[in-house]
Amino acid sequence: MRWMEIAAAVALLAPAFAGEAVAQREIRIATEGAYPPFNYVDQNEPAGFDVDLGRALCEAMSASCTFSIQDWEGMIPGLREGKFDAIMSSMEITPERAHRIAFSKAYYRIPSALIGLKDAEFQGATPEKLEGRSIGTTPDSEFEAFLETGYKKSTIRTFDKIEEAELDLLTGRIDYVLGDKLALAKFLDSREGKTCCKFLADMPVDRGEGVGVGLRKTDQDLVAAFNTAIEKVIGDGTYARIRVKYFPFAIRPNSETGFSPSPKSP
Repeated sequence: MRWMEIAAAVALLAPAFAGEAVAQREIRIATEGAYPPFNYVDQNEPAGFDVDLGRALCEAMSASCTFSIQDWEGMIPGLREGKFDAIMSSMEITPERAHRIAFSKAYYRIPSALIGLKDAEFQGATPEKLEGRSIGTTPDSEFEAFLETGYKKSTIRTFDKIEEAELDLLTGRIDYVLGDKLALAKFLDSREGKTCCKFLADMPVDRGEGVGVGLRKTDQDLVAAFNTAIEKVIGDGTYARIRVKYFPFAIRPNSETGFSPSPKSP
C-alpha cells in the first residue's frame, strides 16, 4: 500500500516538474507562413491564427518562444533533426505522421457545413428533410462519402472544385452545397455569395482527428505542457479572443459544433 501511495504522489507531481522544466527552456516553433489565415508572413514576421495561438500557449506555459518560417516539406524532418522544437502550422494529426512524431491534443476543428439559397424553404438537414433535393460537393472526398452513406434519397452531384458547385447553387441548378465551412464562408462573403446564399447547418462529417502541435516523441514533457496550455487558454477565454480575430464561427475542439476540421494536407 505504501508503494502505491508513493507512486500516486509521483504521478501527481510529474506534471508540475515537467511544467517547471518547460518554463526554463526556449521553445523554437516552426510554421510555414503560406496558409492564411492560419499562418502567413506580415512585414517579414510570422503571423496568423497558428502563431497568435502559439504565443498564447507559450505565455500559458511561462516559456520563452521564438517562431521561424519553414518549408512544409521540411517540417517533420527539421523537427526530428532538432532544428526546432515544435510545429504549429495547421498540421493534421494522421496515423502516418504519428508514427514519426508526437502530437498535442487537437487545437482546432472547422465544421463541415451545408449552404443554400436565402429564399429557399429549408426545414432541416436530416436525410428525410433533404429527400429528393440535389446536393453538390467535391468528388472522392469525405463529403461525398458522407452523402453517399447517409443521403441515399438525395441527388448527389460532384464538382472538381467547390467553386463550381457554388456557381451551380447560385444559378439554381442545385439546391445545396456541402463542404468545408471556411471555404464556404469565403464564398458567402463574396459579392455574389452575400446576395444569394446563406449557411443552413453544420454537418457531422468525419474528417479525422484534428490539427495539433507537432513535437518529438522524446519530448513528452513538452507534449504534456502543450496539452495543459491548450486547456488553459480555452478555459480562460484567450482562445476565443484569438479565434474571433480570424474566424466568424467556432473552431475549437469540443466546441458547440462538435464536428471535424479542415486542416492542410501535404
